[in-house]
Amino acid sequence: MSEPPRFDRGHTDDLLSFLAASPTPYHAVANTAERLEKAGFRQVAETDAWDGTSGGKYVLRGGAIVAWFVPEGADPHTPFRIVGAHTDSPNLRVKPRPDTGGHGFRQVAVEIYGGPLLNSWLDRDLGLAGRLTLRDGSTRLVNVDRPLLRVPQLAIHLDRSVSADGLKLDKQRHLQPIWGLGDDVRDGDLIAFLEEESGLAPGEVTGWDLMTHSVEAPSYLGRDQEFVAAPRMDNLLSVHAGLAALALAAARENLPYIPVLAGFDHEENGSQSDTGADGPLLGGVLERSVFARGGSYEDRARAFAGTVCLSSDTGHAVHPNYAERHDPTHHPRVNGGPILKVNVNNRYATDGSGRAVFAAACEKAGIPFQTFVSNNSMPCGTTIGPITAARHGIKTVDIGVAILSMHSARELCGDRDPYLLANALAAFLEG
Repeated sequence: MSEPPRFDRGHTDDLLSFLAASPTPYHAVANTAERLEKAGFRQVAETDAWDGTSGGKYVLRGGAIVAWFVPEGADPHTPFRIVGAHTDSPNLRVKPRPDTGGHGFRQVAVEIYGGPLLNSWLDRDLGLAGRLTLRDGSTRLVNVDRPLLRVPQLAIHLDRSVSADGLKLDKQRHLQPIWGLGDDVRDGDLIAFLEEESGLAPGEVTGWDLMTHSVEAPSYLGRDQEFVAAPRMDNLLSVHAGLAALALAAARENLPYIPVLAGFDHEENGSQSDTGADGPLLGGVLERSVFARGGSYEDRARAFAGTVCLSSDTGHAVHPNYAERHDPTHHPRVNGGPILKVNVNNRYATDGSGRAVFAAACEKAGIPFQTFVSNNSMPCGTTIGPITAARHGIKTVDIGVAILSMHSARELCGDRDPYLLANALAAFLEG
């Protein structure tokens, strides 16, 4: 039996605010934690002993967050229901020696993170944000959210072949943004600028994790505002939907499962880090939750055997200009509801029984869903889904929202799909 949807267009409005406030994974998890605190969750430190009390808790580690809600009276072997997503997006990231330039321009040395559509970063006003590490080991978030940098494209007059042969960019030579004028490039200029922006004393910053972002605000688009144009929807759209669903589940009574939100970093470059899905973070949190409630290894095994994870990440909507690139019988449409991702070579973790779990959640939420499968002639991407399934022995289902312009500095989705996804996730977490 379906139930009335709990999220509507207001959820999408809030998504725009969340995306604008989250230019980096560090900002995304800080904003997620702030919202969890308002929902009654409390942070627990990994270095502390954990207790078995009920209620909402979360762990922060760098650009990753794991949050969970233990219902009153939950047994140690109570299974988990997990929404997995990732906090990182492809972009340009600042190198260890950032100050460079030439021919009268001051530039910032950047490295390519993940697989961005490089052309989408050209001639775009960019800000700079990230995490600063101070001499005492503490960290400080920084966000210069105004036009600061720009990667200027070469004029067509100086490259007549671009019209016939297409744009060809060298990742080392052609992607270094400009941010000032001057011939006297000095080591330390950029960090000194950020210290001043952050109200820090000169020389206080000893480490940094910095990245560029488009300063153009997320917005609605289209004749009837039926689209959302925004950066980092891959994959903060899923983080935001999972957060809303978790907060809603935590307010319910008699939950048969322990609902969990896991937002990992470094998905775009393979997930192999202490904050990535291929690291120990999720498994450690789930195990400690079982043991804190007095559970044994047997309880841990029983809990994991009954656990299901929805790996939620964006997928490809059918592109009207390139429909031949898609499977001819699977054309996910924008605003057609969330997508179930399937690949028999296990690039996605979905199988038939997983499909049934997701179908039941969508039926309960009263929303439609679609299926995505790659064209046989095209390579298929992957997600945290197969990694999660293999590392933890957890049944995992790959889902998401169909978008256009994936990995662009500015992506496109439907205005309804974010809240349709949130309704499906809420139904799944509540069981």
